[in-house]
Amino acid sequence: MTGPAPAIELGALTKHYGRTVGIEHLDVTVATGEVFGLLGPNGAGKTTVLRCLTGLLRPSGGRVRALGLDPVADHRRLAPSLGYLPGELRLYPELTGRQTLDLLADLQRAPTPRRAELCERLGLSGTVLARAVREYSRGTKQKIGLVQAFQHDPELVVLDEPTEGLDPLVQETFFELLAEARAAGRTVLLSSHVLPEVQRACGRVAIVRAGRLVTVRGVAELREARARRVRLLFADGLGARPLGAADRWQPDWQGDRVELLVPPSEVPDALRGLLALPVADLTVEEAGLDEAFLDLYREPTTPEEGS
Repeated sequence: MTGPAPAIELGALTKHYGRTVGIEHLDVTVATGEVFGLLGPNGAGKTTVLRCLTGLLRPSGGRVRALGLDPVADHRRLAPSLGYLPGELRLYPELTGRQTLDLLADLQRAPTPRRAELCERLGLSGTVLARAVREYSRGTKQKIGLVQAFQHDPELVVLDEPTEGLDPLVQETFFELLAEARAAGRTVLLSSHVLPEVQRACGRVAIVRAGRLVTVRGVAELREARARRVRLLFADGLGARPLGAADRWQPDWQGDRVELLVPPSEVPDALRGLLALPVADLTVEEAGLDEAFLDLYREPTTPEEGS
């Protein structure tokens, strides 16, 4: 017995802008009900992927399916089931917030059962919604963007840098929305260069660099496989000094304190060597996604297909 069809299928996705490569042979599959991260620095090709997935760009090659549909050929059928927050949200300045939400709902040809709830949770009162968009702060515009992405309770939500401009309290509400979407069996594709938010929200991530796929892995797996953060405090007050074999792990000195990023398999040998020095305190911590990300970016590109 087979499970549900994938919510997103990208097969050898390629998009060129003339001679410029946006994305090259990208293979990613996202299961129904996943909150999946698309991770990379600005200019890596993340937005190109999202625009191909939502039907705003026609790929130069490869295959794209969202909820089993071709985002370009089947756009009218896909739109009611798709929520999208672009990275550069542009709204009509003369419209009010309420008119903006009405217009975007009409374009998606879908009812909006969650609008009132979302506006309340994001602090968009009737007074705020009656004001013209031109009067809104960046954060308020981003709240409108989040409401329009979720208001029709779509099966698939695609978010490009969704927390830009949001204050910490609103960010907490945003993470609640992601958790609720996962619990309800919805699928979310979250594109970001903010590593902590991807680590918090996503089970798996695809990392892209210069338009190519670096890896697709679980966040927990990435953190486990990558470096451990080793911190030492020396007791002799002499400050930075040679660490012998440990110098290959790029020690970062701050007075008598030093920090190293050590591969997991080498931690026991590293500790044996370091503890022969006049160490007053030592801690070993699991690395975060940021260390894993930077570690992968230092390596030569070897595209992988995630499962």
